[in-house]
Amino acid sequence: MSENNDQKFVYDFTEGNRDLKDLLGGKGANLAEMTNLGLPVPPGFTITTEACKVYLESGAEPAALRDEVSAHLDALERRMGKRLGQADDPLLVSVRSGAKFSMPGMMDTVLNIGLSDESVAGLARQAGNERFAWDSYRRLIQMFGKTVLGVDGELFEEALDEAKAVKGVASDTDLGAADLQRVVEHFKKIVKTGTGRDFPQDPREQMDLAIQAVFNSWNTDRAKLYRRQERIPGDLGTAVNICSMVFGNLGPDSGTGVAFTRDPASGHEGVYGDYLQNAQGEDVVAGIRNTVPLADLESIDKASYDQLMEIMNTLETHYKDLCDIEFTIERGHLWMLQTRVGKRTAGAAFRIATQLVDQGLIDEAEALQRVNGAQLAQLMFPKFDEAAKVDQIGRGIAASPGAAVGKAVFDSYTAVKWSRSGEKVILIRRETNPDDLDGMIAAEGILTSRGGKTSHAAVVARGMGKTCVCGAEELEVDTKRRRMTTADGQVVEEGDVVSIDGSTGKVYLGEVPVVPSPVVEYFEGRMHAGADDADELVQAVHRIMAYADRVRRLRVRANADNAEDANRARRFGAQGIGLCRTEHMFLGERRQYVERLILADTDAERDEALEALLPLQKTDFVELFEAMDGLPVTVRLLDPPLHEFLPDITELSVRVALAESRKEPHENDLRLLQAVHRLHEQNPMLGLRGVRLGLVIPGLFTMQVRAIAEATAQRVDAKGDPRVEIMIPLVGTVQELEIVREEAEQVIAEVRARTGVDLKLALGTMIELPRAAVTAGQIAEAAEFFSFGTNDLTQTVWGFSRDDVEASFFTAYLEKGIFGVSPFETIDKDGVGALVRSAVEAGRATRPDIKLGVCGEHGGDPESVHFFHEVGLDYVSCSPFRIPVARLEAGRAAAEAKGSDSR
Repeated sequence: MSENNDQKFVYDFTEGNRDLKDLLGGKGANLAEMTNLGLPVPPGFTITTEACKVYLESGAEPAALRDEVSAHLDALERRMGKRLGQADDPLLVSVRSGAKFSMPGMMDTVLNIGLSDESVAGLARQAGNERFAWDSYRRLIQMFGKTVLGVDGELFEEALDEAKAVKGVASDTDLGAADLQRVVEHFKKIVKTGTGRDFPQDPREQMDLAIQAVFNSWNTDRAKLYRRQERIPGDLGTAVNICSMVFGNLGPDSGTGVAFTRDPASGHEGVYGDYLQNAQGEDVVAGIRNTVPLADLESIDKASYDQLMEIMNTLETHYKDLCDIEFTIERGHLWMLQTRVGKRTAGAAFRIATQLVDQGLIDEAEALQRVNGAQLAQLMFPKFDEAAKVDQIGRGIAASPGAAVGKAVFDSYTAVKWSRSGEKVILIRRETNPDDLDGMIAAEGILTSRGGKTSHAAVVARGMGKTCVCGAEELEVDTKRRRMTTADGQVVEEGDVVSIDGSTGKVYLGEVPVVPSPVVEYFEGRMHAGADDADELVQAVHRIMAYADRVRRLRVRANADNAEDANRARRFGAQGIGLCRTEHMFLGERRQYVERLILADTDAERDEALEALLPLQKTDFVELFEAMDGLPVTVRLLDPPLHEFLPDITELSVRVALAESRKEPHENDLRLLQAVHRLHEQNPMLGLRGVRLGLVIPGLFTMQVRAIAEATAQRVDAKGDPRVEIMIPLVGTVQELEIVREEAEQVIAEVRARTGVDLKLALGTMIELPRAAVTAGQIAEAAEFFSFGTNDLTQTVWGFSRDDVEASFFTAYLEKGIFGVSPFETIDKDGVGALVRSAVEAGRATRPDIKLGVCGEHGGDPESVHFFHEVGLDYVSCSPFRIPVARLEAGRAAAEAKGSDSR
């Protein structure tokens, strides 16, 4: 990014607002917004994300940045009546990161910038508290040494533990001024040994180095991993906030805390948060000391508590959402250090959205935008069976709900290693820190013995939708010995199975059985949202889903191959079947008929095999059409390579060889082996399958069309309302489709004449090859509908064999940022999506009334559903359990588009 000479890189808190998140980052924009609201925010200024981008691209700060920082620092010093790091009465500042999107704990922060050997005495005199001054200085050296100078943080922790052991105390708050002075000297030696230089005494040098460290922290491994996990773009950069320090570690009348305007775990209204007396903010989020509930602040400092409650109400009303607030009390004076729209669990998101509608703060359209399909999917996960016999070994704070079972592991490396080997694991730590992120991602759930709902583990777990229990104090976690000890002395070793309930905070030894979630029972029709005893969460889901269904344009169908799946899909809200894969009807006992078809040497043998399959296919279709009566059913003719219906080549070869050695009859096996060899293909997914089968094996597709037509006629005679569409797969040219269509129409005409039923069967094709997408205008001349098979289209556009590449190199591609998410999970809008878009336009240009849908896995992916709405498809189709997610996202896409149009 080139530097503009007129570009402004620094903004005072009085100059910004919450709409400038792109420029000031979330933290800076919200500090400015609170300042504008007249709330008690310590004065400061923000270095923009644009400055960070220049620094990261060029390796140097913008030329104008130092002078701009100096000008704003001078203004801050004049306002505060003191200079940065002056000896007698020093101004101290914090240097904190702040990206557009919240990345809790992933980037760097340094507090107490400005302290030195000279100014620490002045701070002690100014505060009248020598212990406080030395405690602040040791914190600066510790944070600066680790985050700015790259010294191993464990060295500082060990030195502090040693000081506590010498003094015979358990907490750092029990160390006196003299003890902390010795800790400072020890910390300075650690810095000197680790870096080869003394801890910097110049306060401006401290600040400049801290600013650069914050810039650099944007590209740390943990920050990049978090961005990939949360799909945050990597080119945004972070702002840097320079804020005058206020101190929560001045004694019992001071403290720091984190508050939520509603419970981020459940969504319930009330007083939620953590408070820690005589501490600085990092102590709370790091979880290194156990906090007290925020409600206890009322008895500790009633005036500050009342003021905080008033400010929380102001912020929630202003932001019209759950707010996450950081605050400090300095000798009875309340200061607001940060606010942001808070991360919440899936259940809380749905509850809060409907609560805010009821309170008149937002409308239904906004409520729909406050939730998403990924959250709904989380709510559909099973929960522990309350009636099961369990062995409860502890209980902590319910930080992020869910039912997680796995083997106990005590470090992130092991969590990742075991997870990649297929093991389900629970990551157990005293407290987590940003370096544990990869292990947290790999684990089924997280358990900590320290910290509360606002600790690092809790905040990150909620953001990821990961089950988490924090602050299980009765459990002693020994990470070095890789074990956990319960209050009654029971030892849980690494590898032992544990279960954690993020909704109750309970911890169990062994595997606890699970039962379906109430949300699934609601979708299945076993729970009615209107009932008096209906779960509050179910009611919230019902209300939002009802609105989504009212506003969505995209219809949602199911991928279903039998009546059982069709009935389930219909209960889940499916509006038809978008993909019935007929090859699934040829498995099991019916495989023998396919073998007979493949082995047929004469037309008579082939016809005999097809005649045997016809009534079986017809019965399947009758059941399916009955289950979906009145709704469209798209039946795809046989698609996969025929060798998939034959025995394994190795197994069959062994069987033939053994029979020959024993001189046993093996004529049929030998014929099968010859057929397997004859049909063997180097790349069967690009070989004899789909429409090619119908053209090469006479009678195969016509048998299927006859079964479909006769089943349709039978349902009409039974007063049913079948709405059937026949789909020809893997078409690459219109000529293929025309040949199959002509044969199909002849069969349909024969059945129509024989039964007297006026059959109305639509004929269309799958668009799953790049050539089909490019020539969609031609193909539309012979197709009444298109269904995009985005699984195969992704394989053929990228040249990826899905069965191979996901296991071989996708992990490396994701880690290197080549793509942020697998293109098989979310549609590649620039490549595959561009073909879909052009095919839609070409198809409609030829046939304006053509029906357009998608039936690949992307049909149930939240982000992909928005793309399909944008390009104008008529429906998406997905597996039955993803239907509610697709319905919700289709509604969100419509509401979002309507909101954009109105703006």
